[in-house]
Amino acid sequence: MASRVARAAVIFRSRVDETSSLIRIVGDGVSKPRWASSSSSSSTTSPLPNKKDTDRLSSVIDAVNDRKLPSELRGQRNAVRAETDIVNIVEQRIWHSMEEGHFENLPGKGKPLDLSTNPHADPAEDTLYRILSRNKCAPEWVELNKEIRSHIAEWRSALERALAYREGGDNPKWIECSEDLKTQLRSINDKVFRYNLIVPFGRQMFELKWEKELDRLNEKKVDC
Repeated sequence: MASRVARAAVIFRSRVDETSSLIRIVGDGVSKPRWASSSSSSSTTSPLPNKKDTDRLSSVIDAVNDRKLPSELRGQRNAVRAETDIVNIVEQRIWHSMEEGHFENLPGKGKPLDLSTNPHADPAEDTLYRILSRNKCAPEWVELNKEIRSHIAEWRSALERALAYREGGDNPKWIECSEDLKTQLRSINDKVFRYNLIVPFGRQMFELKWEKELDRLNEKKVDC
């Protein structure tokens, strides 16, 4: 307990020091934070920052944010409406570099890529994937992805066949098939839920919705 209190005190003191340094950089309007010590707060009250100091602090923050932008957009930060504006600048730079031949004669040009390791993967996961690859095995989420996609294709074909009963006026057969299909749909979504728990981030799948699948088939028939 004592060690936790000591660590908390060190963290609090460091944050107070950082705040005091930032205020001194902006100006001399505030000598020290109001929470610097309980004894000083009881005897004297530190003056609040005036509008001049606030404006200087805002200008420092604006300058820092402006430096984060590409040189083509500096000085017009308020005109940047979306991230696509920055992406467009990056793409322009790439095209200009390609036109000027900066991508020619790069090291390794014409040679096969070394795919034995993935520099963007977690080292532990990369080692596991290489062991699986040597033994001609795939990660569980890869196999489950194949299984789910196969079941979805079969389920959609069955739904399309069942819709023919409804369009043909055989409502009892349609009701029977639809109940069976809804049961299969829940089973597929259970696998999708399990898949999303084990798959790497960014590869998650959406669950199937009964109404959306019916709308998809209706739109498909209209287009045909």
